[in-house]
Amino acid sequence: MSAYLLRAGVLSLVLMLSACDQPAPWARAAVAPPQTLVATKPRAQAIMWNEGKDAFEIAGKPLKAGRLWTFDGSTEGFVLTGGAALPGAPVGLEIQNQRADPMLRSPTGLALDGRRFSLVLVRMTRTRPGAAWDGAIFYRTANHGESGEFQAKPVDGANPAVNETVVVVYDMSRLKSGGDDWQTSQIDQIRVDTDDQAGGGFVIHQIAVTENPGPEALTTAPAQPTTLAAR
Repeated sequence: MSAYLLRAGVLSLVLMLSACDQPAPWARAAVAPPQTLVATKPRAQAIMWNEGKDAFEIAGKPLKAGRLWTFDGSTEGFVLTGGAALPGAPVGLEIQNQRADPMLRSPTGLALDGRRFSLVLVRMTRTRPGAAWDGAIFYRTANHGESGEFQAKPVDGANPAVNETVVVVYDMSRLKSGGDDWQTSQIDQIRVDTDDQAGGGFVIHQIAVTENPGPEALTTAPAQPTTLAAR
């Protein structure tokens, strides 16, 4: 009996010493639950994302992409100045606009033929309200950096409401400023501006630079609203 009690006492002492090495429950760092994107309402548009084909399409025909980012657990090199750009849960790029005039930039070295690929598509869902939607897109080439002299505004899909999913469509053959500069250049980097002020939030699902079917096709919505993929 005494040997049994001795072994039990030693075991209790070991457990007590082990517990001393662990922080108290109130001192342990809390683990934040993963954020889940709520059900979103898609806007009826000519261009949609086809999850099965992993491509943007118009009238059932995929648009050939020179670059496509899908943010599957990674920022894929995109950086947000004036806020945070984080991998979303389970996928996507979560944007938190923390200061005025936030700017989302792609990686450099895209080497895109602007004549062939003159359509930029940004599929996003607004998750938090923001002030003063901007929606401009800028770009860099070997001949110039970002400048108000070379920019475009959306031809479709601008300023989504909270929980609304849109494809923001930029026809770079019709710049707001810059004439035919995009089409006569090799594109090194793109920059997308969302809201012009702090506070807003988005999940960006995909960004693509694709071939351009022409201005009439871009804004002709389908006869029946199309349900976009959930991600």
